[in-house]
Amino acid sequence: MSDKKIRWFTVSMIAFSMVWGFGNVVNNYAQQGISVVVSWILIMLLYFIPYALIVGQLGSTFKNSSGGVSSWVKETTGKRKVAYYAAWTYWVVHITYLAQKPQSVLIALGWVFRGNGAVATNMSVQIVALISLVIFLLFLFLSTKGLTTLKVIGSVAGSGMLIMSILFIILAVAVPTMDPSFKMATPDMGNLKTYIPKFDLGYFATISMLVFAVGGAEKISPYVNAIDHPTKNFPKAMIFMATMIGISAVLGSVAMGMLFNSNNIPEDLMANGAYSAFQILGNHLGVGNFLMIVYGLAQTVVQSSALAFSIDAPLKILLSDADPEFVPQWLRKRNRKGTLVNGYLLTGILVSIIIILPIAGIKSMSILVQWLTNLNSIVMPMRYIWVFFAYMMLNLQIKKFHSEYKFIKNPKLGFAVGFWCFAFTILACILGMLPKINYAADPSSWLFQLISNIATPIILILLGTILPMIAKKEQQQLN
Repeated sequence: MSDKKIRWFTVSMIAFSMVWGFGNVVNNYAQQGISVVVSWILIMLLYFIPYALIVGQLGSTFKNSSGGVSSWVKETTGKRKVAYYAAWTYWVVHITYLAQKPQSVLIALGWVFRGNGAVATNMSVQIVALISLVIFLLFLFLSTKGLTTLKVIGSVAGSGMLIMSILFIILAVAVPTMDPSFKMATPDMGNLKTYIPKFDLGYFATISMLVFAVGGAEKISPYVNAIDHPTKNFPKAMIFMATMIGISAVLGSVAMGMLFNSNNIPEDLMANGAYSAFQILGNHLGVGNFLMIVYGLAQTVVQSSALAFSIDAPLKILLSDADPEFVPQWLRKRNRKGTLVNGYLLTGILVSIIIILPIAGIKSMSILVQWLTNLNSIVMPMRYIWVFFAYMMLNLQIKKFHSEYKFIKNPKLGFAVGFWCFAFTILACILGMLPKINYAADPSSWLFQLISNIATPIILILLGTILPMIAKKEQQQLN
């Protein structure tokens, strides 16, 4: 084996750390309760494993492509405009993601310094929106100066968060043996029926959160050809990674069920659940708030780093090698330091609108967190659609391309699997648009969420159709 090759186990661990986080457990438990255990098993088998192996074949086929998904689309369709829309989608879905990060930082700091979730339960939406806007604009300004140190610290803290996620499962399972007074919060956890979901419209409206949780596998594509014997070992690495994620998801959800009653889930669980969980465990283990504070500090750094990185990296992917035919010169403009000034300005305007928007229709901070998390689960998976589209196009002309690793050798079956993932992602996004709150309890908030859930992804995508029109007019003036 060459010294340059990476062992399949190493690739599996890299992929696991890229895709997985404790927040995925908390958010999905908040929506489905203990029945999410079965949902995790189904999503792993029917969606995530094919998704990861599809990424493997695309990464292996286009190993020299630097543009990621947009390069795959360009190579498989031969159409630069379609590749532009793929690149635009990859960038624009980060707008809602960026809008949530300042709130996450604010909640984490509240737990660290106050020891409770008062930020997410007591602060008004207006104050939170204004503070979040200030935090975002500060990071936007700092991103133009470069934040290499924060990104490095963030990657270290990210590893710490992964350790904390695993530690949570171990501690939760161990608590009943260490503290005789501990009682399961969810009744009948030993009964199989407790874990069976009720497959109704309300259930299917939550699957976008599961898709959002297991998304991002395209980040592992650069490692496909770096692995030793990719044809044999890449599937092994991905299946092992999916198994680890599945075990973490199932055991993490069971642990959440031990601490929070699945039949009476707190309204603020998405905002405060992770911190409350570590606080409860710390109290049972006799270490007080220690675990919660460690988690809160790590979360503060990770969310800050994610905010900085997600302003900078997607923008560079969109604009660094942008096609002048579709992206106007003013958006590609750089200052003397090479900063994409108007790109940062556009990001600032769009994210600021999403941050301020809840003032018009959200009445509580906990509902705000739920709405923004759900909005992300609708918008972010739109970028995964292009992965499956590229894979479908690849299978239509499979003889044209060479790949060391093939997920499915039969192109018709490969196309069918790609179409399944493609259609499932779109369906999950559409169903996810249904508000998760009771209409009767708060009609105005329900209506606000429905309109914003439908309008936001449509507007973000339509914005991408305007740029080529401006670029065409610009080119005509230059000629």
